Amino acid sequence: MNIAFIPIDNRPVCYTLPVQIASDNIKLLVPEREWLGNLNKIADIEKIFEWLENLEMVDAFVISLDTIAYGGLIPSRRSPDTFETIKTRTEKLKSIIKKQKADVYAFSSVMRISNNNVNEEEKEYWNKWGKKIFDYSQNCHKSGRESCISNLIPSEILDDYLATRKRNFEINKIYLEWEKEGFFKTLVFSKDDCAEYGFNVQEARELERLGGYVKTGADEIPLTLLARAMNGKMKIAPVFLSPDNKHLISNYEDISIEQSVNSQIELAGCEISDEKNADIILYVNNFEERQGEIVMKIPTIPFSSKWEKPEKPYMIADVRYANGADNQFVKQLFENSCDENFFGYSGWNTSANTLGSLICTAKAKFLFNGDIKKLQAVRLLDDWAYQANVRQMLEKPDITKLKKFMKPYEEKVFSFLKIKYNVDYKFPWNRLFEVEIELN
Repeated sequence: MNIAFIPIDNRPVCYTLPVQIASDNIKLLVPEREWLGNLNKIADIEKIFEWLENLEMVDAFVISLDTIAYGGLIPSRRSPDTFETIKTRTEKLKSIIKKQKADVYAFSSVMRISNNNVNEEEKEYWNKWGKKIFDYSQNCHKSGRESCISNLIPSEILDDYLATRKRNFEINKIYLEWEKEGFFKTLVFSKDDCAEYGFNVQEARELERLGGYVKTGADEIPLTLLARAMNGKMKIAPVFLSPDNKHLISNYEDISIEQSVNSQIELAGCEISDEKNADIILYVNNFEERQGEIVMKIPTIPFSSKWEKPEKPYMIADVRYANGADNQFVKQLFENSCDENFFGYSGWNTSANTLGSLICTAKAKFLFNGDIKKLQAVRLLDDWAYQANVRQMLEKPDITKLKKFMKPYEEKVFSFLKIKYNVDYKFPWNRLFEVEIELN
């Protein structure tokens, strides 16, 4: 089948991961990477429109609507464009896609409110006023009226922020109208901030009241929608390695890990099953007290039980830590031989990120019998070798040191998967948060 896919931006997990997941039986059509946005530039929206207009016939579209509306997820918080300018873009997108008569799977973000004074992904004034704006948002929601904190924020900054929020919210309401018209096969509103109170929480609830589907997460949602767009069913049996703790809530999320697992399975168009009747077992290496986070130096109890691979297909969601593998579990994984029953490992960033990408990988392999070893080498080198280990050895992006430190991990990964590649590394956004791994 032919699927046209518009990513959020050009990060490896957003651009190259879906291409790696797509098997020979899925023709994934994507815009040129250079047309997509990054940390400091917006997408070339006109180039993407030109690409869309010249597409061959497709069976489905998977679209990050923020890319067309604002130039990307990060630009959605920064863009100075007017409501009318953005509305015109979205209407052009709608008119182009309607000609194809294909299924449309799309998502749009509910604008987040970060609880800090870091402006790397926000407007410039966030480095001074971000925390105060966050507090203002929370207090307004709690009290039901304007907070006195507004007196501490310059009026021109607060007015700009509130106008940007209102603009984005009104655009989301337009998408809801399209959904009622039947334009979308599936429409998701993503919320990647899990605070209990705030303008974003209020907006998410209002979208739900109006009939919208809101999901905690962001970067994985295009992958979950890609899985949903694949023709075919797959029955998944979730098995929690710490079953007494599946009610606990992951970092950056507002639902239990069990609810997160179930919602990802269902949004991917798969069925929750018991082990006996399942096509594949999903092992969830969940946390026992709280989810750890290696980079933030938040400890947790590592996996200490005995794990043995089953005799039927399986995949592994390693969510004991946010953004990085559990070394104790990976050690046991490597003690087992890798065979055709291995349908994937993932442990990147949030629990939702891990689950969405993993289920998409497994569904592609299950339906189309693709070879995922190269993809799994990338995931193990990224999620385990880099995020859980080598990243802690670096003070800044340094390719020379990175290659040196990654060497022993490469040998272990290639030995487990019974493959061998030359490896190249990049820091695509010139920061330690993400690394790009190319196997040649």
